[in-house]
Amino acid sequence: IERWKPRFTDVPLVIDGETITAERTLKDCHDPSRPGVLVGRYRQAKADDLLRAVSCASRDDDGWRTRSPLARQEVMGRAAMELRQARGDLMGAALADGGKTLMESDPEVSEAVDFVEFYAESARWFAKGLSPYLTAQGKGVVVVVSPWNFPIAIPCGGVAAALAAGNTVILKPASDAVLTAWELCQCFWRGGVSRRTLQFVPCSGAGASRTLVNHPQVAAVILTGGTETALTMLRAKPDLRLSAETGGKNATVVTALSDRDQAIKNVLHSAFSHAGQKCSATSLLLLEAEVYDDPEFQRMLVEAAESLVVGSAWDVTTKMGPLIRPPSGDLETALMTLETGESWALMPRRFENNPQLWTPGIKWGVQPGSYTHRTEFFGPVLGVMRFETLSDAIATVNATGYGLTSGLESLDDREQAEWKAGIHAGNLYINRGTTGAIVLRQPFGGMGKSAVGPGLKAGGPNYVTQLMDFQEQLPDTPATPPPHSKLGRFLASLQGWDTLNLTENTRLIAAFSSYEHWWDEEFGREHDSFKLRGQDNLRRYLPISEMRICLHPDDSPFEVFARVAAARMAGCHLTVSVPEGFESRALKRLRTATADLDEDIAFIEEGDDELGRALLAHKADRVRYASADRVPIAVRRAAIESNVFIADVPVLMEGRLELLWYVREQSVSFDYHRYGNLGARSPLESSL
Repeated sequence: IERWKPRFTDVPLVIDGETITAERTLKDCHDPSRPGVLVGRYRQAKADDLLRAVSCASRDDDGWRTRSPLARQEVMGRAAMELRQARGDLMGAALADGGKTLMESDPEVSEAVDFVEFYAESARWFAKGLSPYLTAQGKGVVVVVSPWNFPIAIPCGGVAAALAAGNTVILKPASDAVLTAWELCQCFWRGGVSRRTLQFVPCSGAGASRTLVNHPQVAAVILTGGTETALTMLRAKPDLRLSAETGGKNATVVTALSDRDQAIKNVLHSAFSHAGQKCSATSLLLLEAEVYDDPEFQRMLVEAAESLVVGSAWDVTTKMGPLIRPPSGDLETALMTLETGESWALMPRRFENNPQLWTPGIKWGVQPGSYTHRTEFFGPVLGVMRFETLSDAIATVNATGYGLTSGLESLDDREQAEWKAGIHAGNLYINRGTTGAIVLRQPFGGMGKSAVGPGLKAGGPNYVTQLMDFQEQLPDTPATPPPHSKLGRFLASLQGWDTLNLTENTRLIAAFSSYEHWWDEEFGREHDSFKLRGQDNLRRYLPISEMRICLHPDDSPFEVFARVAAARMAGCHLTVSVPEGFESRALKRLRTATADLDEDIAFIEEGDDELGRALLAHKADRVRYASADRVPIAVRRAAIESNVFIADVPVLMEGRLELLWYVREQSVSFDYHRYGNLGARSPLESSL
């Protein structure tokens, strides 16, 4: 801390291997804890700089994309070691530039290290260890647009995933976290990633960055930011490969069958850590009537919140540090006003000497459908609502439209089961806080308005695949699915017709067998990679509820049959969208086969405009085309406005990859112990 307090850093641009300190628009790095104190200054890249950066990344002069996965992993391992050694500098930068307490930034460094090592290993496995008939390469140029609230872990994760997958990377950090991003990039450069492979280009988010994101040579973008930011990117470039985590309006439900002391502890940590400036933070608290109406519970909640030490991040006793900027917009409204029915259980208060320091606020009596209920504030405001039944609470939570994290405080296994089955969120937490996801233990990512793109979870085993292109060869002797299995019967009904040539038939046999294998091994069951005593950490897959497979005259019989088989394997409710007036032998055979098997598959003949209207009416949760060039622009634009992801990469025989498009990932973390007591799972209890 003492070393960073007087420190001032002059941050250059790094483009095409050159460290640029020449004249550019200069921006100050302000310390949120100390009004008026500058801790650094950085340069904003111009449009010409960004064009030069993309050109450099496209050329890949240093050959990062042509290196073997093992060679890339070795470099990434050295970068991870540099991150470990730079822990103090990274934490100091996050404190000085982002107002982040040491207790908040320390886990970020550990997560960053985990990201680098885990992504390198998983990318190597997909490229070399998954199948001898599969090859992979990076997509090309990846732009990482990172946030300010997790200035170490999130940009590191995006950079690491893109590099590990074999891409060249351009990092555009948030303007409020440039100093931390600069320290982070130096770790990769010292580890052996060249300054042409990873370039550093702070720039204006509203202006110059559009040049970067919309560039035709940019293959993919990783964004952590607002939902509207993601939609703006897609509207400007509808075919953009965008993977975006876009925030949340997260809730914790507390039932009458909860441990109320534990619930208060978990809720306050989830709501007010980093001043509520986490996309995973609890901002809604739903209390069952018995708890809501108990004045003692309200008193304990308020007194516990009042006890939180609010102050400068430079003070190690501080629990809740400053906001990144003085509140404005939705957050300012939330801190200053009440709606009908609301009252302050705890009124927030601004510190006179720092407009970025606010004490926690707790609003009582928040009404369903209100501004407080549905709006993301990103600050230290907790809205409290009352519910009568758990099903009512679940509906209220889902009504926000977001689906990032969600919490339940209940000791009743029936309530836990009902809540898990009904909540629409990517990360579920039972009897613990809703923040603090850990690589592989709790892969992170949401649903609904909390995710734009494929929704593959950061820190999970599938994340790197969206940044890779895969090619397949025919297997020598493909295994055949059992004749009486789900896909075996489907295969038998398709064979024996002239819709398939020998190659197509071989591919189909291999695909059906692979789909069944990987459904049994990966997608059809829950996984707990760590098996911690006292805490379950389950990774599971949920079938896409309404799956639409869109046919095109250029589709091969394999592309038609394989997509339907994958959707059937995943258990999706399936609609096959057929172009107006289109018919083919493969389509006729598919209709006959599904009728013979009494499959509940709908066939709809519709034009592009009709399909677009169906998407806008939310009649599909995901769309699968066989190729990107077969997706009409009208359908892309409708999918953007309805936040429906279009999977349009080539259809693969490899089930470990193809089945990803028919499911959503979900993480469930459950503290089943109480104060160390394992209850029914205790070895002693089990032996009785």
